[in-house]
Amino acid sequence: MSDPLKNQVPTLWQRLVRRLRPVKNEPRRLTVEDVTVVDRPMLRRAVAGTVVGNLMEWYDIGVYGYLAVIIGRAFLPDASAGAQSLFSLGVFAVTFVARPLGGIVLGQLGDRLGRQRVLAFTLIMMAAATFLIGVLPDFSVIGVWAPILLIVLKLAQGFSTGGEYAGATTFITEYAPDKRRGFYASLLDLGSYMGFAIGAAFVSILQLTLSAETMQGFAWRIPFLVALPLGLIAIYFRLKIEDTPAFQEAQDASARASDEAQAAADAPKGVLALIRAYWRELLTAFVLVAAANTVGYALTSYMPTYLTGTLGYDEVHGTLLTLPVLVAMALCIPLTGKLSDRIGRKKVLFVGSISAIVLAVPAFLFMMHGEIWSTLLGLALLAFPVTFYVANLASSLPALFPTSSRYGGMGISYNLAVALFAGTAPVVMEALVQMTGSSLAPAFYVIGTSIAGFIAVVVLKESARRPLPGAMPSVQSHEEAVELVETQEDNPDLDLDELFPERLADADVEGETAAEKA
Repeated sequence: MSDPLKNQVPTLWQRLVRRLRPVKNEPRRLTVEDVTVVDRPMLRRAVAGTVVGNLMEWYDIGVYGYLAVIIGRAFLPDASAGAQSLFSLGVFAVTFVARPLGGIVLGQLGDRLGRQRVLAFTLIMMAAATFLIGVLPDFSVIGVWAPILLIVLKLAQGFSTGGEYAGATTFITEYAPDKRRGFYASLLDLGSYMGFAIGAAFVSILQLTLSAETMQGFAWRIPFLVALPLGLIAIYFRLKIEDTPAFQEAQDASARASDEAQAAADAPKGVLALIRAYWRELLTAFVLVAAANTVGYALTSYMPTYLTGTLGYDEVHGTLLTLPVLVAMALCIPLTGKLSDRIGRKKVLFVGSISAIVLAVPAFLFMMHGEIWSTLLGLALLAFPVTFYVANLASSLPALFPTSSRYGGMGISYNLAVALFAGTAPVVMEALVQMTGSSLAPAFYVIGTSIAGFIAVVVLKESARRPLPGAMPSVQSHEEAVELVETQEDNPDLDLDELFPERLADADVEGETAAEKA
């Protein structure tokens, strides 16, 4: 027998032995059939539907914030100017009061009924409530019922918004391929800040072109009425997409479960069970959202008040100065999302938290200088950490939770943090200015929350380029799936024991058997 043939015999024999060996003794490996190849047309429709929904959500926030004074006069005409302002701000805060309830209820439904159904519902509810605000009769027509109905409609908006962002981030991260999840998820916040900028720009154009009497009479309603066609477009996209592959796989796995214990483990968890099982993840997400949204709402919701009330700009300039910064920041958000796909989520979030700590005081000092150029520079410095923060929350936070409880986990952590920190940020910052007499007080509030955010990033688990918990790897093409399978043992972004927990169980059984034999 020749030497080459001798060398082949053991190899052929080993292959035969492996084929005859019982499957239960062979460690579970990833196969091409396990890998999800993304349906690109469906991904594009999913992105379009979720981005337009987020755009509409923030469009309403921007419109209401800039029309709050006019709305206060329309719905409480006999009250003092102070009472009207308090009413408008109170109604704005009502939205955030309802958000946690919406996040909890709709998050639970999203994990049970599906992401697509619940997201379609939230968008319909949001579009209807916004449109109805535009046609709601004021105090002169229906008296005290006008402010009451306005509060009811804002509660409905808050409830639907509680399920919107949590569901949108869950939906888009489950659809996106692992290596580009940061980029696709960041498009949601591109839509968010563009929506705010569009709302602010729309109101500014009306204020510049129409008289104060016209704005107070009917024109204030126009931006709310425009929300209906925007909502119909987003609803059309959402009704055209299927539920995410990860959710469908989780449903199938639960249905195939061999025993009741396994079925219960794969099933969505109730609120209390979710908190008990994932309290660390919920706390991490809560702190990150609080830190990011404190500086984010300082830039968006608080700046018009700060620029006009504290720094003395007129109302129109207080609005217009923020617009170019918001648009530039929105366009940069996908770039930082893409950067996180390359270098990791934690590194990008570290940039966000550290830059907020370092740049907060210089940002407010530049704005206090009082010149147009210095105010724009100060706003840009404040926008820098927001760009690195928010672009990566949408991809980092859903990766903290398994598929079966992802929507619910996001609904609780995100909306509680937004209600307690984002919704209160303008009030807290203005109160700090009034109490201390220092225009720098908001900067120190931003620093404090971002120090907590820095600690949360430290304990955050890296998720870039890795499969979501409870889901198989997701790629863009069949060729990438084949390559992933061939290199699975050497791939640092794959943990086969996490993908196939039964490997650990089999290893434990083999270890116990070996110990017994010994």
